[in-house]
Amino acid sequence: MLNLFGSYMKKRFGTTVYKVNVDAGFTCPNRDGTAGWGGCIYCNNDSFRPPEAKPSLPLREQIRNGISYVSRRYGAKKFLVYFQPYTNTYAPVERLEALYREALSEEGVIGLAIGTRPDCVDEEKLAMIETLAKDKFILIEYGLQSIYDRTLEFINRGHDYNTFLRALDMTAGRGIHIGAHIILGFPTETRDEMLHMAGVISELPVGFLKIHQLQVVKDTVLEKIYLNSPFHTFSYEEYITLLVDFLERLSPHIVIQRLFATSPDDMLIAPRWDLSRHRIINDIMNAMKKRRTFQGYFYTGTIKVS
Repeated sequence: MLNLFGSYMKKRFGTTVYKVNVDAGFTCPNRDGTAGWGGCIYCNNDSFRPPEAKPSLPLREQIRNGISYVSRRYGAKKFLVYFQPYTNTYAPVERLEALYREALSEEGVIGLAIGTRPDCVDEEKLAMIETLAKDKFILIEYGLQSIYDRTLEFINRGHDYNTFLRALDMTAGRGIHIGAHIILGFPTETRDEMLHMAGVISELPVGFLKIHQLQVVKDTVLEKIYLNSPFHTFSYEEYITLLVDFLERLSPHIVIQRLFATSPDDMLIAPRWDLSRHRIINDIMNAMKKRRTFQGYFYTGTIKVS
């Protein structure tokens, strides 16, 4: 029905692989003035940063704390270190390589997921990551958010869609797994435009995808915009219907890493669904079963990304 990340990793490595989130203390070029100031208007990293990922702690300590936690709770044996907050290729290549190799040296770590921006990679950095990918599972996750430049400008992204395409072109063919993040629900886009992204992404060398609904969280520019002039955010039923429509148009070869966002209740302003992750996942699956559909139901392309 869905090509899900957990199932993909279990098939590839023979057991469940657990993510260990870390914060290596990076920032972003649209925060420090290189590409802009203030960051993306929706971004508050505290809304998704797990408690064990504290930049005040050394990287190795963060990794070992995370491994200890999931090992005790789930009996985990294999781990994927996820460099998550901010832009995790935004540093000299020597520092990046030292951090990545330190993470990969921990027992049970089978690879890395590196969250970054498409304007923060170059040939030198990708060549270094390509070397790591010869022996380990390396997934670089580019924050795309939208294929529409007017949306990227609205959210103060600091780069355009062509920058994303150039990053894909530089990354493809190196043995590095490529992921993308998108957000559905920006007030700058119509429903049809959001669905159109599924077909566009399906024809790109993107093997992994995270899908979020737009959330308004506290202490962001988007909060101020929303409170001053409220815009539409998805009701629960509306989002599930849109998501299923989107998944029907998405290549079945793309591995789905995330289907929705979950900010902490004390930080979330809108939309408020007040439902557990388990309930949301079940409702998505049940909606697909009721429709008798699956990922790629309407997909007619041919691109397959390993």
